[in-house]
Amino acid sequence: MATIRKRGTRWQAQIRRKGHPQIIKAFILKDEAVRWARQRELELDRGEVEVADTNKHHTLSMILVRYEREVTLHKRSRLSETAHLKQIRRHQIGQLPISAIKAEDVAKFRDDRLKTVSNPTVRKELTLLGNIFKVAMQEWGYRRAENPVSSVRKPPSGRARDRRLDAKGFAMLQQGINTCRNPLMSAVIQFAKETGMRRGEILALEWSNVNLAASLVFLPITKNGSSRTVPLSPAARQVLERLKSVRSGALTNPMHNNLVFPISANALRMSWKRLLKRSGLEDFRFHDLRHEAITSFFELGLTVPEVALISGHKDARMLFRYTHLRAADVVAKLSK
Repeated sequence: MATIRKRGTRWQAQIRRKGHPQIIKAFILKDEAVRWARQRELELDRGEVEVADTNKHHTLSMILVRYEREVTLHKRSRLSETAHLKQIRRHQIGQLPISAIKAEDVAKFRDDRLKTVSNPTVRKELTLLGNIFKVAMQEWGYRRAENPVSSVRKPPSGRARDRRLDAKGFAMLQQGINTCRNPLMSAVIQFAKETGMRRGEILALEWSNVNLAASLVFLPITKNGSSRTVPLSPAARQVLERLKSVRSGALTNPMHNNLVFPISANALRMSWKRLLKRSGLEDFRFHDLRHEAITSFFELGLTVPEVALISGHKDARMLFRYTHLRAADVVAKLSK
């Protein structure tokens, strides 16, 4: 709303709008000032007045740094998101002024990244980039006609992984486990296979959230933002009981006294990498243990709601992406 006030013998109309320079004009009559102000405000509402962009020389890299500091830092996925932000900054799109970036620039970034990383990774980075533009436009005063990411086609998500180990594969995995110098690796792997819990959930599990008597563990923070209680199989419970019995021994790290599995994410990653090399297994990820566990739950006869209770999936479609039943096993059931 314009401000109309008398200055000496004249009436002054003053218009203030975010993203625009202040507009001031003086008139002899008050009615003239009011009419002029209404006309200018109408033009502003219609977008007929050129926007004054004081940030037009800011590059995308500058925005990425601010986003990392003000947004990413407060996310649970900050480590992985920071890595994606780094990749965007390294690309030539990071050096472009944010006001000059077009859909074709985003498309070139997409195509260049597809030469070195998978479709799902590029989809994540495009989603992240779109959200960065959204925040910059809606909250930080960067004026653009549209989000340049919104009109760029994302690569297909691809097929869900269906990597499962047969008896030989599990034997190879066990051989690698037996040669591990880190005594916690065997417990972590077996617990992951029995519970279907994510790596981060396992490493963050605390003894205060373990109820061995009821065979339950409570996860206060999970990937989807909701807490959940995971029922334990007898084998999973045995893993915790063994760890409990040696808690005061060599496996206990005084700095992480309440952690069930006192091992860092990086140490687990490096140990897993060495384990695969020793065992001879190829293209098998730690996360595939979650796929294996969820599939085994269905093979045991658990219902979709029961499996979702354990895995934490809210969307049945995503749950099915983690399920890889063998056709031969279904044939055996049908024959009965």
